[in-house]
Amino acid sequence: MKIAVTGKGGVGKSTVAGMLARALSEDGWKVLAIDADPDANLASAIGVPAERFAELVPISAMKELAMERTGATPGGGSFFILNPKVDDIPDRFAVEHEGIKLLAMGTIEHAGAGCVCPEHALVRTLMHHVLTRRHEAVLLDMEAGLEHFGRGTVEAVDLLVIVIEPGMRSVSTGAQIERLATELGIKRIGYVANKISSAEDEAFIAEQMTGRDVLLIAPFDREIQLADQAGMSCYDRSETFRARARNFAREVTRRVVSQEEIIHVSR
Repeated sequence: MKIAVTGKGGVGKSTVAGMLARALSEDGWKVLAIDADPDANLASAIGVPAERFAELVPISAMKELAMERTGATPGGGSFFILNPKVDDIPDRFAVEHEGIKLLAMGTIEHAGAGCVCPEHALVRTLMHHVLTRRHEAVLLDMEAGLEHFGRGTVEAVDLLVIVIEPGMRSVSTGAQIERLATELGIKRIGYVANKISSAEDEAFIAEQMTGRDVLLIAPFDREIQLADQAGMSCYDRSETFRARARNFAREVTRRVVSQEEIIHVSR
């Protein structure tokens, strides 16, 4: 099961990705969580303690590893391996918490930026590997664009989750992401409507999301802010939040996983 979570900055997508990771892990899934947003917040949403988070080095910052794996040499020109060995990286460099393995990609130089460096080759190959070769639930917390997806990886995404809040700018960004994702060939797209605080908000979402698959409508939750101020995950603080996360995880798995696979995982 491969799930990517995206949305306009500030809508709460890291919170959504973190709650899904915790709920799936609690339900028996092996979870690999990938923070692919340069503004990395997934660790705190999952609840990784500060001392463990300090051990997490973004893959894009591992310059020596990138040089070693690609065969690049300082001042050696532009010739290096574009598909380096990466299969050991998730288990070797991930930080583990509550049964979840967490990796941070760091700042990625996107194709077309005028530079394909060893670090870029390492990150892009790793993204392809986790989406096509890993046999667990892989969750990607992404920035609003879909530039992380290269050829051969888009079809591996079982579900793209677009997080929105009740505002036209957020909804418009979500619609742009949906159009691009459809053009790329992502077949399943679902929405999370976050920070709903009134009947007017609910009516706005109902109108804007007509014909779209809404996986979760989440209220504005003061507990999330309080948990953040306390330096912890809301999943560890609020039973209401945990119940919401479990319902969300059920909606996700119901759309992308067969009943036989769900029974197998639960065992």
